Amino acid sequence: MSARLAESLVQSVDWLAIAPPTIAAAVALVVLVADLFLPEPRKAVLGWVSVAGLAAAALMLLPLLGGDRSTFCLTGDTHACSYTADRFTLVIQFLVLGGALLAALLSVTNLDDDRRRVPPGEFWFLLLSSAAGAALLPASRDLATLVVALEVASLPAFALVGIRHGDKRSSEAALKFFLSSVTATAVSLMGISFVYGATGSLYLTQVAQRLAHVDGQLHTLAQTGVVLTLVGFAFKTAAVPFHFWVPDTYVGAPLPVAAYLSVVGKAVGFSGLILVTVVAFPSYADVWGPALAVLAALTMTVGNVGALRQRATRAYSAVRLLAWSSVGQAGYLLVPIAAAGYAEDPQKAIGSTVAYALMYAAVNLGAFAVAALVGRTRSANRISDYRGLYATNPLTALLLAFFLLCLAGLPPGVIGLFAKVTVFSAAVDAGLGWLAVVMAVNVVIALFYYLQWTALLFRAPEGEPARHRVPAPLTAAIALTAVLGVALSGAPQLVLRFAATGLF
Repeated sequence: MSARLAESLVQSVDWLAIAPPTIAAAVALVVLVADLFLPEPRKAVLGWVSVAGLAAAALMLLPLLGGDRSTFCLTGDTHACSYTADRFTLVIQFLVLGGALLAALLSVTNLDDDRRRVPPGEFWFLLLSSAAGAALLPASRDLATLVVALEVASLPAFALVGIRHGDKRSSEAALKFFLSSVTATAVSLMGISFVYGATGSLYLTQVAQRLAHVDGQLHTLAQTGVVLTLVGFAFKTAAVPFHFWVPDTYVGAPLPVAAYLSVVGKAVGFSGLILVTVVAFPSYADVWGPALAVLAALTMTVGNVGALRQRATRAYSAVRLLAWSSVGQAGYLLVPIAAAGYAEDPQKAIGSTVAYALMYAAVNLGAFAVAALVGRTRSANRISDYRGLYATNPLTALLLAFFLLCLAGLPPGVIGLFAKVTVFSAAVDAGLGWLAVVMAVNVVIALFYYLQWTALLFRAPEGEPARHRVPAPLTAAIALTAVLGVALSGAPQLVLRFAATGLF
């Protein structure tokens, strides 16, 4: 009996399936060790090694396009696996590794400008480690691996936020981020322990099967576990009222780290939320569906109102506006997940979230890249500092205008418009008419501050205009996001087909 049990625990390993996060983790260790031996003048090479490592990890997604692959499976049960590389996994891993690659390009320039306060070896090790955890999370198919991946992605991010030596703002931001994330993890772990106690399994597919047939005496335990797990992930997605750490964290962190958190951090939270709701807790859709709908309405409203209140002359107002905007965008991303709790085809609703996330990642990273450029000469990074940008950097101003219009959902940012329409239709198809109305109102509110910033770019500059020299890595980051944004606006079906077909 014991020999048979031991045999059932022997798990296979598909090295090709786990290659993307494994490469990121391996390069992180290489960078950390190399930092010990490289002289100070040559440590800039660590940044380019990190960029190459992230590019190699992203390229390893190509051999996985042929079909679904699973590994670390229980013998005799192909549905009980800890790691699965399906369409959902590959799309989110592409988003995560691509976002980390662009953040790395921004960081190469940022470290050159701020080398004395930011140790390069530690920075690149932390960024790659976080990217490895973020790439592991969408492939996780048991609750233990999910939590481990979440923490591997989050713990280095705390250090990245507070990595600037002697910066009080950075230290305070890291502390707020750390405390909120630790609270979220504690709540999630308690919820997962309750779910495990009620079902006797950590595998998402087995949890889904057993939750539907829990004994009456364990029903309260299971329901409490589901609610606590969802609350923990609501922290990770920056959903209101768990969003309080976002503005100060983005302002206090180095700008490339803020860009990384706005895209990769959000992808981590939302992919985890999708896995626990749609895959593990479908039988409790009557609990998480209405809860997420309310959270979506609150999040988009508070985020957009917070962005609307930013004063153009306030220090760091440009970064604060992008931070509050990211909270509002999180509300839109929550809408299709909430709709999945009501829809007959939840996979289609989840496809809408992924399509929107891909659009948001490309254009939001582009906006942060332009903010990093302006911040090189205007360290306070006020919205007013962007006045007359067209007069000094016409192409950069046009690209920022394009990114902002994509976020607003206005032409020529066609992909932003189409992505919002798919999210809106997901709510309507699920019978959430009231949520679609709330979203429509919030889109109108967002138009005001996005267009206000866009108009400022083309006004006559006040005083002596600042000339912005664009370093090669920053040029590459802006160019890549621009090409991606324009390509998606020209051929939105590249992304929107996910909204029509689903991903699982």
